[in-house]
Amino acid sequence: MAEYVASIGMEVHAELLTRSKMFCRCPVEFGGDPNTRVCPVCMGLPGALPVPNKHAIELVLRTALALNCQIAMDSIFHRKNYFYPDLPKGYQISQYGETNPLGYNGYLDIPTSNGTKRIHITRVHLEEDTGKLIHLPGGGSGVDYNRSGVPLMEIVTAFPPDITNAEEAKSYLTTLRHILLYLEVCDGKMEEGSLRCEPNISIRQQGHDKFGTKTELKNLNSFRSVQLGSEYEIRRQTAVLEEGGEVLQETRGWNEQRESSFVMRRKETENDYRYFPDPDLVPMRFDQAFTDQIRANLPELPIAKTKRYQEQFQLSEYDAGVLIADKEWAGYFEEAVNLGGDPKAICNLMTNQFAEMLKENGLIPRESKVLPSHIVDLLGQVAKQTISSKMAKDVFLDVFNTGTAPSEIIQAKGLAQITDSSAIETAIADVLRGHAELVEKYRTGQTNVKGFLIGQVMKGMAGKANPAMVQDLIQKALENA
Repeated sequence: MAEYVASIGMEVHAELLTRSKMFCRCPVEFGGDPNTRVCPVCMGLPGALPVPNKHAIELVLRTALALNCQIAMDSIFHRKNYFYPDLPKGYQISQYGETNPLGYNGYLDIPTSNGTKRIHITRVHLEEDTGKLIHLPGGGSGVDYNRSGVPLMEIVTAFPPDITNAEEAKSYLTTLRHILLYLEVCDGKMEEGSLRCEPNISIRQQGHDKFGTKTELKNLNSFRSVQLGSEYEIRRQTAVLEEGGEVLQETRGWNEQRESSFVMRRKETENDYRYFPDPDLVPMRFDQAFTDQIRANLPELPIAKTKRYQEQFQLSEYDAGVLIADKEWAGYFEEAVNLGGDPKAICNLMTNQFAEMLKENGLIPRESKVLPSHIVDLLGQVAKQTISSKMAKDVFLDVFNTGTAPSEIIQAKGLAQITDSSAIETAIADVLRGHAELVEKYRTGQTNVKGFLIGQVMKGMAGKANPAMVQDLIQKALENA
């Protein structure tokens, strides 16, 4: 059996976070009754003229700059002609050409099992989304045009592809989605179709320069589908070639239940789309000051934030990764640190007890009653030995349920630790007198009885004694007994 090398190009479509559609004033929302958010423009009725959404253009420029792209200071919209039931005008307003898209010649660094890998991006362009076919229960199909005209950004990797396996394809999509969320240009809800991926997969024999015929997997909406779909297509194409067959250029669908692809249609070529400049839309022209302003307003992106957390807060790569996985989670952490909390202690509390409570209750941090100031207050009480780490867990549970400050809970419930050494020594003396036989066993070398004695002291003091002081003082008492 011949050895084959895979090449995977990625086309990612992201619906932009705008309030209105790309070329009209119709609102952008998910769901709702079919064809209730439409107008003559997005329905493609005769005589209706489009007007570009400025905010959508700015969001694409924002993304292009974050992906290290060059910006087309002069750019135009094109008509991409094809006939499909969910395309009301018979063409889609898009962008065409190597240097005409708003962003081009960029790159994205992704983590892989062999370290960081650079994936080159050929273009980031702006277009409009299509409608949606709905297959009716009684047979036949309908078209919902609510999605028609929604601003859609397409991000396309370069040719020849840098991605060579399914793991890298998944990592690319995961990393890209993370950046889009930090940029606040897309909500990333793949299950709702606002972020969709179309891998273009081909294989060729090891050592051959000529690339094989590619197939496109259409509208994958999960990381799992991207990985499994790419793996399946590599296996399928390999089997076709090994049997002496020919891989056809096709658009294929993905069956999640069967974990297999199926033919949808023979793939069109660029000539089939008959691209030409849209005569209803004026050219877009940007000056350097405008793009510089957008660049200056870019947020700190995940990779940079991870590196800073490791250097500034001395967190491990794993801890930093957990915190930056969600932009709001990272913001919550930084707010607590800025209030004077210890970064490592805050990280431990957030990623363990707090994360578990949020998950159990189906909440995000800002929906809970716990404020960053509460976390700093609680950890401060532990650092001052007002309460023990064990008691802190119970106090935090009260904070989560009531929203009351930890220091107030400690005072109201009388939970402050006893740090008076004379009071602790008195309690120890009482326990040792009551368990003289265990003291004798300790003298003969059975030192494991010390744990029981410590427990009795803590019990006698209602758990309020400082555990470290109890351990230190009982050790001295046993040595002198």
